Amino acid sequence: MLFLGLLLAALAGAVIATVLTVRGFRAVFRNSERSPRLRAAALLFGAGAVAMYAWGLLHLSYAVLQAEDGGAGSSPVEPCRQAGPQMAGLVDGYDVSFLPLRFECRLTGGGTYVTSSVPGYVTQSTIALGLISVICGALPVRTAQRQQPSVG
Repeated sequence: MLFLGLLLAALAGAVIATVLTVRGFRAVFRNSERSPRLRAAALLFGAGAVAMYAWGLLHLSYAVLQAEDGGAGSSPVEPCRQAGPQMAGLVDGYDVSFLPLRFECRLTGGGTYVTSSVPGYVTQSTIALGLISVICGALPVRTAQRQQPSVG
């Protein structure tokens, strides 16, 4: 069930990223003023952030699919075997983290370790693109507030 939820979330992210991209390009070609260009940049960087997060969700959903796949050779779960046979022998379950995106293997004695199921660049790229998007979206608002004459 977790796999299906992750897959649907990744699909929704792809749709949202597509909509943001289309709106961003429409804003680029509509006006040549500074504020609309910053708004377009905010939309496009936001689309990149959403797309990166959706890409990470796809990686995470594949790891969950491997972990939930029962049958011969399913213990320990497939993604947890990356750490080697000694560590994999101590695995008694797994957890999924959404912020940051990662697949964690739980150990019998307590503790966890993170697998490389979700590439490391996904979280950093999502954060960087999201911050740039917020900055580009906030600059026109801040500039407009400064340019309004004070009443009084």
